[in-house]
Amino acid sequence: MNVTSATDKSNSAGPTTTTSSSGVDYNTFLQLLIAQMKNQDPTNPMETSEYMSQFAQLSTVEQAMQTNAKLDALLSSQSLSQANGLIGKTVSFTDSTGATFSGKVVSVSINSDGSIATLQDGTKVAVGPGLTISQS
Repeated sequence: MNVTSATDKSNSAGPTTTTSSSGVDYNTFLQLLIAQMKNQDPTNPMETSEYMSQFAQLSTVEQAMQTNAKLDALLSSQSLSQANGLIGKTVSFTDSTGATFSGKVVSVSINSDGSIATLQDGTKVAVGPGLTISQS
């Protein structure tokens, strides 16, 4: 019998399909569960309750992931709403050198690092602690 090592990249059964997803979905879980059932020790089979426990854990994790995705969408929506409220307002701030700047916000961009307000003179300001907002 020819056995290849666990680190051997060759595949004698043909090409495999890999997914770019870092998570495990229901289909992958079911494939793993079937493989586990096929390869279990017949003299010491796994209890049905263990399978159900694994399925319940997967379901819980997937629901948590869906909740996180919805919370991310909600936070993005809230950030857009807050950014819209900044446009046209006058902001003032002190930079790291101690210089004080002030100007009217003409646009706000939101990225993974936070919100960046652009003033009329082109100055970009991080929206966060140290920023004073006033009516224009």
